[in-house]
Amino acid sequence: MSDSTVEGRGALREPDGASGPQEDRSELSPQLPLAAQYGVSLLFVALATGLAFIVENLISAPNLTLIFVLPVMAAAMFFGWGPSLAAVVAGVLAFDFFFTEPYFSFRIASPSDLWAAALLLVIAAAVSTLAAESRRRTLEARRAAEQAQALQALAHVVIQARPQSEVIEAAAIALNWIFRAPSVIFMNKAGALRPVASAGGAKITSAEHDAAKGVLETHLPALAETYPFDRSRFDFWPVATSKDFSCVIGVDFTQSERGRPAAPARFVDIVGAYLATAFGGSRKPADAPPPEPSAARRPTVRRTGPPRQP
Repeated sequence: MSDSTVEGRGALREPDGASGPQEDRSELSPQLPLAAQYGVSLLFVALATGLAFIVENLISAPNLTLIFVLPVMAAAMFFGWGPSLAAVVAGVLAFDFFFTEPYFSFRIASPSDLWAAALLLVIAAAVSTLAAESRRRTLEARRAAEQAQALQALAHVVIQARPQSEVIEAAAIALNWIFRAPSVIFMNKAGALRPVASAGGAKITSAEHDAAKGVLETHLPALAETYPFDRSRFDFWPVATSKDFSCVIGVDFTQSERGRPAAPARFVDIVGAYLATAFGGSRKPADAPPPEPSAARRPTVRRTGPPRQP
């Protein structure tokens, strides 16, 4: 097979009953680059500085420090720990430069102003930590809900006994929803292993074909860009239940904004179990022994000897 890239079907038709999770688009939309996040955080500080100039004559300098806590909270809630820490440092420097004597200098002459600047640093750092931690927990809860909804959508397709092609497509879409990464499913048909469903714009090359074939032969998972499949960008896991069904699940974590999760196999195992149930979980192996007759159907044995004497 040539090394030309084969485009996955990407925008698959979502099977009926497998509608996607109700996502929050603010998290799923493309995020700002890291440099832009820091730039916006500094812009928040600049706006707070302008507001401080407006109210400077109304409140004392120590009270102005509370204004510079606002950009720290905004940066922590929108962008996380790093940009919020930059807002902390920029806010303290802006307060020192513009609102403490001598003005337009980073020197602080008044002990009260020095105390105000130090207090601003402590409060802003504490607020930054709490807001960033709250944001992290919110995102984790949202991701867990998305993953649960993706598995629930796949379960509906399996329970409703949809056609096998819809089950495979639903499984690929569920993997894409769970990991936010391109996914592909290879299936062994007529002795040939080929991709039968994909999602998230998966790009399948000969390296992925070779890796999937090796995983199916060894019955062992394989990591992306790892010997002996160091040219493959996908992690692969085998799924097999009987002689008439076997497939390989692949996920390209190199294209995921979240990166490779700590334990992706636990979700892959669940999706693989659904596939096994839909294709081979209820099938009896060909060499299985026949079931024994139930007690109700066992023939009764009649006595042929003389009747028992009382």
